Amino acid sequence: MLRTIREISAGGIVYKREKGQWRVALTARKGGKVWCLPKGLVEKKERLEETAVREVREETGLEASIARKLGDLKYWYARKENGQTVRIFKIVHFYLMRYLSGSIQDHDWEVDEVRWFPLDEAVEKLEYKNEKEIMEKARAALENEGG
Repeated sequence: MLRTIREISAGGIVYKREKGQWRVALTARKGGKVWCLPKGLVEKKERLEETAVREVREETGLEASIARKLGDLKYWYARKENGQTVRIFKIVHFYLMRYLSGSIQDHDWEVDEVRWFPLDEAVEKLEYKNEKEIMEKARAALENEGG
């Protein structure tokens, strides 16, 4: 019988305004071939918002503050543990986060590269459909903010 595990993660879309245009930070994995959003597992006694801020800082090198919650992604995936397949039900809580400081050069080992992208290009670059949908929510929120 397959064992099932539940994982809870949090992450964020960091944004800034540059030359009159919204830009967001994306992370690359798998040899720079897969662009995705920074996220990671919630640690014991850590609030979702704390996880999002910490994971963004670790994976992008950027300090950011939460502007608002964007939504949750829920999905299943499988992995091997001790030679057996384990099913994982994952929930990822995503936040829109205002860039405060830091450099994308200071990302950790978990990602291959971090880059700032214009909003429209970021939607196209993202690998996963559900992350594209979260990015669309971020785009709507930023466009409503104006500037």
